[in-house]
Amino acid sequence: MRDLKAAGAQVTLAAITLDPCETVQHDRYEGETLTPDALLNDVQASDYDLLVVPGGTCNVDRIRVNEDAITLAQEFAHEGKPIAAICHGAWLLVNAGLVAGKTAAPCRYIAADIENAGGHYVDEQLHVDDATGFKLITSRKPADLDYFVDAIKDALN
Repeated sequence: MRDLKAAGAQVTLAAITLDPCETVQHDRYEGETLTPDALLNDVQASDYDLLVVPGGTCNVDRIRVNEDAITLAQEFAHEGKPIAAICHGAWLLVNAGLVAGKTAAPCRYIAADIENAGGHYVDEQLHVDDATGFKLITSRKPADLDYFVDAIKDALN
């Protein structure tokens, strides 16, 4: 989020509640506390150019079963807008029914989820798939973040 803002992107952090969100690094270490800008059910794909789904297991595990998050991801895909997901973030796309026919490079721990949902898993720092109607940008882990952010910037230009 910070890198995208520094590059001039307007970023809206949407969440299930407006309560501050505690981030975690590597699923164990305390990260930043961020305050959401909007509720997921108040955000519409038509107002944005791209959806970024964060990684990690804890927060993504909660949003991947949230109907508002699923609907939002589906809206982005149906409008042909890019979706970027890092690490476990692709779980949301699995639950939203958006990975069938796509190739994705999320973390290896959800490779079976991608394959079982009809997608193809690859172990790459970055993979961009333009097949089946929308651009999907995926990266495996925080070490791949520079590639991931650069691909998002490219998608916005």
